[in-house]
Amino acid sequence: MVQLFEQEVQLPYAQSSKGNQLKWCNKDVWYKADYTGYEGLSEYLISKLFRYSDLAVSEYVDYDIETMQYKDRIYRGCRSRNFLSEGWRLITLERLFQNAYGHSLSKCIYSIEDYENRLRFLVDQTIRVTGLREFGMYMSKLLTIDALFLNEDRHTHNIAVLMDEIGEYHYCPFFDHGAALLADTTMDYPMNTDITKLLDRVNAKTFCKDFDEQLDVAERLYGKNLHFHFTRKDVEHILEQDKVYSEEEKMRVLDVVTRQRQKYQYLF
Repeated sequence: MVQLFEQEVQLPYAQSSKGNQLKWCNKDVWYKADYTGYEGLSEYLISKLFRYSDLAVSEYVDYDIETMQYKDRIYRGCRSRNFLSEGWRLITLERLFQNAYGHSLSKCIYSIEDYENRLRFLVDQTIRVTGLREFGMYMSKLLTIDALFLNEDRHTHNIAVLMDEIGEYHYCPFFDHGAALLADTTMDYPMNTDITKLLDRVNAKTFCKDFDEQLDVAERLYGKNLHFHFTRKDVEHILEQDKVYSEEEKMRVLDVVTRQRQKYQYLF
């Protein structure tokens, strides 16, 4: 357990539709407290499953489970190393577009009727501002991750690029998977509800509500760029390492991942 203090609280860089988790930065380590359920478990498991994929270690943020004492309360959650080099900044796509054009990227996207044109607009505008020519491939990978793990909070405040100290842009490692795997047990996905019904409730947010539609569009435009090779036993082994979350929560996460793996067999 780590003890954290008020002066270490960080203002959120991304507004979540479900509110904002408490975040702290202490000695170049970021800590995030659970807000609606088992977000820390979700972050932890997904980042460990990236080891069983085509992703390089530099392409994603690695999370570990942590308990945190803040004031008089103990929080469950996760920790990760600060991936920003000195002088570098994380800039969300929403802020990037606002700075460049003075308009909301999200509103512009949803003013476009065709889904394919929505994603093409997001990618083309990001390339225009940043010069990151492979941003379409980056989005294809990100939308594959979100579809497989059901991340329901991947809006334009939750996709980012990095700017270095001389103003050049770089790809941001994949981060923030806390809203995946039905982690919100407080409001939308209570533990005592049939999981099949819960899976039908989950909606995407990037440019339409359907994960399959988003992924199909990304693959048509930018190809299939990410594959996994984990098994159920691999998931079980990762979950067994945790001593913070309940067996009920871990079994539900295992069930969700198993079902999603079966649904997206072509990614394996």
